[in-house]
Amino acid sequence: MEPQLSRRERQILDILHARGRATAAEVHALLADPPGYSAVRALLRILEQKGHAKHRREGIRYVFLPTAPRAQASRTALRRVLATFFGGSVGPAVAALLEASDTRLPESEMNKLQSIINKAKKEGR
Repeated sequence: MEPQLSRRERQILDILHARGRATAAEVHALLADPPGYSAVRALLRILEQKGHAKHRREGIRYVFLPTAPRAQASRTALRRVLATFFGGSVGPAVAALLEASDTRLPESEMNKLQSIINKAKKEGR
């Protein structure tokens, strides 16, 4: 089980995943209602201690990077959402997404989803 992240740690990690890399100053500038710069630096160190981030020295600056690829992080986040809001069940989550009034799937995505569902049925999942 991964170490739990605070709301702010999650926000910072989201920034690192979106940008691929960022300095503490860049993270600070991108946070909504940011804490002080020192707090951002402390949170980046905590993310390193928890194994979610790493840093490289570039000149006089430290550049922070996520340790997990974005795809792996998105799967982890999705599992967390499924567990928290849908009791771990995929069906109700997909239904909620498809029933959302602001969700409109192009035909190509609908076909891809249908293909995935058909494959899962054949494999007995």
